[in-house]
Amino acid sequence: MTQVGDGPSAPLSVAAGEVLAERYRLERHIADDGAGRQVWRGVDEVLRRPVAIVMRQPGGESAEEMLNAAVAASRVNHGNLVGVYDAIDEGTRAFVVREWIDGAALRELVAEEGNFDAERTTAVLHGVAGAVAALHSSGMAHGNVHPGTVLIANDGRVVLTDARDDGNASLERDTRAIGACGYFMLTGHWPKEGGRAPSVLPDGRRDSAGALSAPRQVRAGVPTYLDDLVMDLLNPELSPPSAQVLAAELSRLDIADQQLFGAGPSTLRFVEENETAEPGRTPTPKLVAVGGVALALIITGMVLGVKALNANADPRNNAQPTAGSSTGSVNPRPVTLTAAQVRIVDPKGDRKETENAARVVDGDPDTAWKTNGYTRANFGGSKPGMGILVNLGEVRHVASVKVQLTLPGARAQLRVGDADPGDSMIGDGKINETYEAIGDVQITAKTTVFPADLKTQYVLIWFTELPLENANSANPYKIGVEEISVEVQ
Repeated sequence: MTQVGDGPSAPLSVAAGEVLAERYRLERHIADDGAGRQVWRGVDEVLRRPVAIVMRQPGGESAEEMLNAAVAASRVNHGNLVGVYDAIDEGTRAFVVREWIDGAALRELVAEEGNFDAERTTAVLHGVAGAVAALHSSGMAHGNVHPGTVLIANDGRVVLTDARDDGNASLERDTRAIGACGYFMLTGHWPKEGGRAPSVLPDGRRDSAGALSAPRQVRAGVPTYLDDLVMDLLNPELSPPSAQVLAAELSRLDIADQQLFGAGPSTLRFVEENETAEPGRTPTPKLVAVGGVALALIITGMVLGVKALNANADPRNNAQPTAGSSTGSVNPRPVTLTAAQVRIVDPKGDRKETENAARVVDGDPDTAWKTNGYTRANFGGSKPGMGILVNLGEVRHVASVKVQLTLPGARAQLRVGDADPGDSMIGDGKINETYEAIGDVQITAKTTVFPADLKTQYVLIWFTELPLENANSANPYKIGVEEISVEVQ
């Protein structure tokens, strides 16, 4: 289920079956969070999909923080961030409509299954850090990272939800909270150094002087690299690295995700236990075990700790690693793209939609390259898709690709390839056949960030489904791309 925390039960003034904004039907009351908001499972009757609805009564000024945070989060699309679909203030009540996640909160999983091992902890931290890094890249702090807002979907996806905008959020607090999540997964305790968390979680273990005990002092089997990382992130005397640097380093160590479970960024691969589920309850999926020897072989010689990530850092900008850092990481930086470096890929079109590609790199969000209108979301069944090819000029280490669209609702992939076979129908067909997809998302916001950690010269943003732009049009499905930016390491 989608859950944002525990709290006192609020009196219900709405009931199952009620339709909000002539669109969102309430199905089941799930819980009330610590802020007194009601959490419901509902259905979007227009798109016929399940949604989570978080309601606050009354609306107006008392709901501004919730609504502002939802609107800000809706502008950032990332595979590890919950999709935010709508935010409505009706005066007497206000509510946020977001993606429904079938799964459980991190808090619930640790309570049911016990402490996580190092591999599973690293995989979850990788997903959370990636989500936080995407928010930070947009200029927004999450402000509410804790085991109740980190969800693990039944398909293994790590999802961060319920951002706050209460004036206390900061980039540094988010990064320290990631470390606290690691401490919680390893020990079952939430250290107060991690900031806000549900009051039901016990504080971290402490010695007689009140100092926080390291995870390996609480339980056996915690590897040194993970113990050091968690404790460094919680150490107020050390400036934490940026979330982008932290996510990049965790991606190197996410063995459970990248090395042993196949491709798929920040996704935990699960197998079902051979057991019969209790009536009305789905068996909790278990992470496939990873041998400690494999992990040790891969991280031999690697130093992972905030001191290493923060070598010679400028404390004013949250840790800028130097070229001499033992990890070799650098903060991502944007690439200046010209019109000559972008073109439209349309393998089965009439080439009429291949004009105006330069608008996606002109720095003006008021201009855009746009598709024609189509009768159905799949380009009317006339083609496998369309996309924008970016030639970086040489092989670069791509950290992320950011796409700003005219409206949300499209489905897109990030693809990479070795060459551009030519600006023609035949060349575009070869691109469609040979370029490898490394990310596939249903875009729920106008701004989408595709995380990446790979070396390539050619990047393709490939659209397979179009959003509905105008239901009254004979060809209502189309999309426009306002800006594309690429960050490299």
